[in-house]
Amino acid sequence: MYRRSAAAAVLLAAALTLTACSSGGGKADAADAKPKPPAASAVQDPADAPAAPASPDAKPTGPVLPDAKLTPKTGSFKANEKQYLSGRVPEKMDPAAVLQTGQESCQRVERTAKRDKDAATGAIVAGEIPGAKDAITYLCPEQKPILDAASKGFGDGTRPSPAAGTYRALTQNTTCTWEAKGKDGSVLASGPQTPPKAGDKITAQIPSGTTEFTSTGCYAWIPA
Repeated sequence: MYRRSAAAAVLLAAALTLTACSSGGGKADAADAKPKPPAASAVQDPADAPAAPASPDAKPTGPVLPDAKLTPKTGSFKANEKQYLSGRVPEKMDPAAVLQTGQESCQRVERTAKRDKDAATGAIVAGEIPGAKDAITYLCPEQKPILDAASKGFGDGTRPSPAAGTYRALTQNTTCTWEAKGKDGSVLASGPQTPPKAGDKITAQIPSGTTEFTSTGCYAWIPA
């Protein structure tokens, strides 16, 4: 783990905000309103801290350090760390500071998964852990099962042409509702059939021929 100065942290946040394709505050407001996944403890874990407002997986669109210059001020990077940093470090930026953002994403996934794997999976699906895909791929591959589960899911809202099957909502929010529509706009299925109670698992059966699946208050979905 490489330590970074407060100045490096500020520069990194500014660089990523300027170069990432993000709409800013509006998304942060929407994220605050999202229902959260089930938690095993009422005490907030550091892993539950709000995600950074910048686009989590965005790489700099401006000049970046060539791979040959990806060296820390002291010591050396491991091969997997260099792979993670490739094409990701803006010019005049400390590569160690960029690496730390990926390490922090790994730490969030690890801590959350240790407490609640569904919560970790849902956070990745919902985009609440910055850069989780690349961080896990290069820096903490032991968390790949969580990433694989998340890659098969989708977030709350409207999903066009979803694969037919049974899905499970990663939330205990009792206001979660869903609806599957066909090509002509007709409702093919909807739910839950009965109002869920606290702690109930909410599932959705998406029939073949569904062209639009819409859910509200369900946080994220994965195959059941």
